[in-house]
Amino acid sequence: MAIFGRTRTATGAGVLATLLLVLLFGNQIFSEWADRHADTKTVWGWFLNLLTWPRWWLVPRDDSGNAARELLANDLKALLLILFTALILAIAGRSIVTGGGAFILGWASLIFGAALAAFATDFITANPTLLSAFAAAAAAAGYGLFVGWLVGIAVTTGKRGD
Repeated sequence: MAIFGRTRTATGAGVLATLLLVLLFGNQIFSEWADRHADTKTVWGWFLNLLTWPRWWLVPRDDSGNAARELLANDLKALLLILFTALILAIAGRSIVTGGGAFILGWASLIFGAALAAFATDFITANPTLLSAFAAAAAAAGYGLFVGWLVGIAVTTGKRGD
């Protein structure tokens, strides 16, 4: 039973970190600000722009015919990222007991969760293809690679707290 308690804590810490990343940086206000002000030719600007994935909105950005489809795909992508990350952490978290392993698990869970969410939701967008789904998954894995260390730290902290 003690192993389950540690797993739940590490999973909760990783899910909370992922939820905060999505809520703080993927929202419409921050993502539009980053689009206007972050210079993607600098490391900091590039990272700020990267943090806006996955974008989620409460209302469509424009009145085009694909706006509702884009809204659904982006919002679902954000939800699936959190869900897939939680599933990966819950399934694999039981076997990780050290700080280094917990860090790698947290980091990898965001890479895999992001790639799976992007792949699954690309088929909702206008004119989806298998190639566009693969490209979306590859780009999302890049998000997990460069942002996932934050989730790795959270999972390590959750493991240490037990």
